[in-house]
Amino acid sequence: MPVLDNLTTLIRKARNAAETPAPGGALLNIEAMKSSKLNLPVKTTSEEEDVHNALFEAGLYLARQDAWGTLGDRIRTADAERALTPGGVPEAEILSEGARADAVTAATRAVNAGDELGASAIMNDMQLVLEETDGDHGVAYVVAMANIDIGWAWRGEGWRQDIPAAHRAAFFRHFKTASDLVDRFDAFELDSPMLAAVRCALLSAETRPRARASDDYEDLIDLAPGVGKYMRALGNHMLPRWFGSYQRLDHEARRTMERTEDVWGSGAYAWTYLDALTVDGEAYALLDADLFCQGLRDILARQTDQHTANVFAAYTGTVLEPEGVNVEARAQIADCFDWIVTDHLREVHPRVWYAAKGVWASRLDDQDRLTKGRHRAWAALDRHARGLPPVTAPASDALETG
Repeated sequence: MPVLDNLTTLIRKARNAAETPAPGGALLNIEAMKSSKLNLPVKTTSEEEDVHNALFEAGLYLARQDAWGTLGDRIRTADAERALTPGGVPEAEILSEGARADAVTAATRAVNAGDELGASAIMNDMQLVLEETDGDHGVAYVVAMANIDIGWAWRGEGWRQDIPAAHRAAFFRHFKTASDLVDRFDAFELDSPMLAAVRCALLSAETRPRARASDDYEDLIDLAPGVGKYMRALGNHMLPRWFGSYQRLDHEARRTMERTEDVWGSGAYAWTYLDALTVDGEAYALLDADLFCQGLRDILARQTDQHTANVFAAYTGTVLEPEGVNVEARAQIADCFDWIVTDHLREVHPRVWYAAKGVWASRLDDQDRLTKGRHRAWAALDRHARGLPPVTAPASDALETG
């Protein structure tokens, strides 16, 4: 299968690249940058994006060929081996996204048309696939996540009281189907982080999610302590708007750091707070800025790919609001931009910089997003080269509201 051969080649190249400096990869020369911002190459497509796309396409291809046995085996193998992209995303997760893409797209269209029977029929076909693969938990993961995706399509992003009763019922029905699927398997017995991740994704439909959120995430992170994405999700779910409080957020950040110190040093503290600080400024209230900044250093000392370097550079260089709760902590984190750029950034990934603010304008095509991401990066890097503090909202952002 040429797609799978290409996937293996791309992953090998990406892993080699993650361990090898990019062209011109000497430490950034600030004096040179003052005269030429082109000291850093711009990567229109990064190694992380190449691997992600190859994995997605492999999952999509195998599903379209009805090669579910092969697909389940690949997903289970990636899960068991804790295979990650250069930027730290579980390969099993991306294979699954590709495998369910057609079904989720078709079912979402049915949801948007109000066709509950049509959406259910598509999901029923997915259930039959699982029966034909003799309970393969790799395929079960695909089917469970497809049901979660469609459940969210029914629910939407509105306030609970604004959701039509029929849509809420469909949301809970799909989540119940996903829960029944993963209940057939023991994540620890199968040594399967992906199954534990489904359990965390199901918290939104639990009757008492606050009581079990910490335990579910503890199980997941114990199974895959090297995946920062899971700690970021934990932090988000510990916010008051979900299943926790600011006190629980800080408690879980410290507790997770202690449990994963051999893997990340102080990194888990930063991972857990990273997204929470972006979506809720009140989360700065209990933040230990010294520990957070040390966590960033510890992560970048261990996860040396350029995707992660771009994520943290964009985060410290463009995302942080200068005013609000704990101004001193905000300023201290923003100051990390200088050493992240100087010590770690070797190339610029425009899509990372564009997406950093969480603004994804639907009217913009990919080329416009690349352009805006590149401009945002260069604006931050230019200020850095001239010894000026980062800014949080370039003027061009005003154009993204359409």
